[in-house]
Formats: sequence, C-alpha cells, structure tokens
Amino acid sequence: MQQLTARQVLDRLVSYPTVSRGSNLALVDWLEDYLTGQGVRCFRHWNEDRQKAALIAHAGPWEEGAVVLSGHSDVVPVDGQAWTSDPWTVTERDGRLYGRGTCDMKGFVALAVWALVEAQARGVRRPLQLALSYDEEIGCTGAPPMIRTMQEVVPKGSAAIIGEPSRMGVITGHKGGTGYHVHVKGFEVHSSLLPYGVSAIMEGARLIDWLNDTNAGIRAKPPTGIAARFDPPFTTLHVGMIEGGTAHNITAADCRFAVEMRVVPGESIPDWEARFVSAARGIEAEMQAVRPEAAIHLDRFFGVPGLQPEAGGEAEALARRLTGDNRTGVVSYGTEAGQFQEAGYSAAICGPGDIAQAHQPDEYLEVSEFRAGERFMERLLEALG
Repeated sequence: MQQLTARQVLDRLVSYPTVSRGSNLALVDWLEDYLTGQGVRCFRHWNEDRQKAALIAHAGPWEEGAVVLSGHSDVVPVDGQAWTSDPWTVTERDGRLYGRGTCDMKGFVALAVWALVEAQARGVRRPLQLALSYDEEIGCTGAPPMIRTMQEVVPKGSAAIIGEPSRMGVITGHKGGTGYHVHVKGFEVHSSLLPYGVSAIMEGARLIDWLNDTNAGIRAKPPTGIAARFDPPFTTLHVGMIEGGTAHNITAADCRFAVEMRVVPGESIPDWEARFVSAARGIEAEMQAVRPEAAIHLDRFFGVPGLQPEAGGEAEALARRLTGDNRTGVVSYGTEAGQFQEAGYSAAICGPGDIAQAHQPDEYLEVSEFRAGERFMERLLEALG
C-alpha cells in the first residue's frame, strides 16, 4: 500500500463526517486498514452499541515507554452554519486549509498518522503510539475506556502529547469540568393560587441564583496558587440553556436547564459537585414541604479532570525540546490530557491551529501551522531514534 503524505491523510480524515451524534466507523475502518497495511499494529475499543470505536496503534519495538500521540475523531456539527466551501472537503485558499475538523483536531491526527507510519518504516528505537478517541466533543466521555483498553492491549506508554490546537505552544495545565442536566419538577396550579402550587421555573431560578451568588463569592477572593495562572483565574459556574412552563398564568410543572462547572486545578471537582447537590437538595426539601410530588432531578452528564502542571514532567520536557517553547501555558477549556494524567501518563498539550477557529463556520488550519506540525513530528522521529 502506498504511503501517504500528512496532507493526503488530512484530506481523507476530513472527508468522513464524524459528527459526535453519528458513527465514526467509516473513518476508523479506513485508518485501521491503512495503518496495518504499513505494518503498524492496531487495536480497537468499541463503545457499548458498537457504533463507534477508538483506535489504538503501536509502531516500533514492543516495549513500554512509548510516546503517545492523542487525538479525537469526532467533530461538531455544521448545521445552521454558513460555509463558503464544502465542510467535508479540505479546501486550500489564502494560506489556509478550510474544512470541518482541520483545526479541531484532524490536522494533528493526520500528522500523528504520518509520524506513526514513518516510525515503523524507520525502525525507531523507542515506540510511538496513537490514541484516537470518540465522543470528545460531548464531554470527553470516550477517552477513559479507551485508555483502560490501552493498558491491556499495548505496552504502557510514558509521555502523552495531546494535540489540541495551541499554535504549537506547550500547554501544561487546564481546568477540569463537570456538568449536570437539571429537571425541576413542580406542581401546577392557577397563578392566582400561587402558594398552593410549586413553580418549577421559580424554584429553578433559586438554584440558578445560588450559582450566581457562588460566582460572586469566588470572584471576591484573590486568586492563589495555580489558579492565578488562568484567565479567568477562578472556578466558574454557568447555565447556558433553560426551558419550561406552559402558560403565563400557570405555575410551571417543569423546568430544565444545564449546569457546567469549570474548576481550576488544585480544587476538587467532587467537592464542587457536593456543594451543588447540597444546594439543590435544600431547595427540593422546601418544595416538597408544599407538594411532596415536587422534586429536583440531577443527571451528571460529563466530568473531565483538570490537567495539573507537572514538576519535571516528561511530556512537557519533550514538547519543549521539540518546539523550543519555554513559555508557561495554561488554558481554561478542557481536554483529554487530564484523563491521561490520571491514568499514570505524563501529559502535555501541543498541536497546530488556533482554538478560536474550533467549531466555527469556515473552520480552518493555517498552512504554516500544519507545516510547523510536520517539523514537530520530524524532530520527534529523530528523538525516537
């Protein structure tokens, strides 16, 4: 099978519309066939309904200590976005590569695939692995089971480079996150009889007001430690969507909204979850004192650990050596890096592209960034021997 350039791999990857709500198997099938045809060993982790799979690949000697290149196969939808070219075809113009996922993050995945094939062909002394997950865009839910499977099917790697767009800068810390779908169940009465019913909207607003008050308290305190490096330098609690009610003169039977918390490293996500759940249960008890049927249902739909800066971390040292970047970099968005770190890998973020382009109509990756990624991979192959 003919060996492809990184750009040719990118063209193929973008051509698969791997939106998170659908399957990624067409992409995984093609990529596994291509890698195995180049002598790279591949393994899959399937999701529960076997409509998606993570792909794990290993090149080089069958031993521990690999460098792991980590990316995700899924992309966000293009529905309702005004694109000036086909989002599922890489279009080059004005020094940019347009297409859904070119920046986030099929550009890095294409570079990693090229490097993996090169590592196998060159006979590197230190192994190189690819970890390609699914469902990153809906809460990084696909990475933990993939990482567990990795421990079973390939020798344990030591340093993981997560290729989220960072303009090839080295990122050593990010916030963690957790989220809840909230369903407030009230009791309908005519609004003239307000004290005898329970308005799900008004009670939900009390919980949202708790979030607002908590945010105000957080911001009033001076940031300390690792948190001071972030922008903003504190944990944030947020509601982005809400719906409920049937008429202006009926106490609402239902109110639904989603809560997300972005937690700075050094603070405990379980502690923040416990505070939120306690606030909800306190409001629920007052609701049930009026109508026992009333309730607040909480469904935790994602949880992503933060990435902690590592003292003398191998992944950071490697990425800095390959890029020459000596700045201190942290970001407020979440990635799969913290999940690798929790599993015992040294982890850092470094990838081509600007996060500001992620998820946008006419998403693009600058050609110069892609070429910088190629230089990074070439230096990595030299480091692997």
